[in-house]
Amino acid sequence: MQSPDFWKDTAAASKLSKELNELKKEAEFWSGFEKKIEDLLKKSDDELNARHSEIKEFKKSFNEQYVKIFLSGRYDKGNALLYIYSGAGGVDAQDWASMLLRMYQKYCERSGFSFALLNQTLGEQNGTKSAVAEITGRYAYGYLRRESGVHRLVRISPFSAKGLRHTSFALVDILPEIKDVKIEIDPKDLRVDTFRSSGPGGQNVNKLETAVRITHIPTNTVVAVQSERSQAQNKEKAMQILKSRLAQLMEEAKVKELSQLRAETQGKEIEWGSQIRSYVLNPYKQVKDHRTGVESSQPEKVLDGGLDEFIETEVTQV
Repeated sequence: MQSPDFWKDTAAASKLSKELNELKKEAEFWSGFEKKIEDLLKKSDDELNARHSEIKEFKKSFNEQYVKIFLSGRYDKGNALLYIYSGAGGVDAQDWASMLLRMYQKYCERSGFSFALLNQTLGEQNGTKSAVAEITGRYAYGYLRRESGVHRLVRISPFSAKGLRHTSFALVDILPEIKDVKIEIDPKDLRVDTFRSSGPGGQNVNKLETAVRITHIPTNTVVAVQSERSQAQNKEKAMQILKSRLAQLMEEAKVKELSQLRAETQGKEIEWGSQIRSYVLNPYKQVKDHRTGVESSQPEKVLDGGLDEFIETEVTQV
């Protein structure tokens, strides 16, 4: 950062500055950890009660730092790509996919991660058939990668004229964002299509073909991006994601099980019996993770991004 040319690349400089601040925060916490504990142990019960809010905040900070001890995977410290696909349940499933997309966006806002929607295919009633989002921040992939799997929703359907209870399913897939990956792609193996962006944006939306879809023909890997304002920017972002996906395919070819990066979501049916977590809004209120056993009686809070207990337990469970 002391280099005279450091701020010439403002994007890279901002990223490094943010990383430095996060590292300083971690270092400051642990350097003062023992002193803080010793200080609290010397306090009387009355003094501890008077500092209840301070102790609560200290415990929260400890939990945040403790979880990071378990994030030592190859890509855990990096950014993540979030994929959401609606499954069995028709319009309700598409609406459920939109709810999940919002849930993760809210979680990222609460956790200090940046959330950028790269592409979204809309279905009926403005529901989501599929969506791709980029989540940036230190440990984003490490925190979120175990969220991969089928998520099940039970509720009174807002689309049912008779007010019937429906069960919907959606698939969440979390991949690491792999930048600067050394993969040579032959341009002859690519098919590049342009189309009009369908989401909110600038004045050129729905007028110019700024959105880009790239197909890697040998592997039939398809990536679409429409989040940027220009076709060139969308193509650059699409190529970056394509390289991440191809790198992941190469990684999978080296191992017997796909669970290392895709959490066994590949080839899984998005329907009953395959869910990792259930969100029940009716006839009772409960969110239950079927892998860790973590439960919450406040599904509205969870759907508003309150995933901390679920994610921290996933990360620390051995």
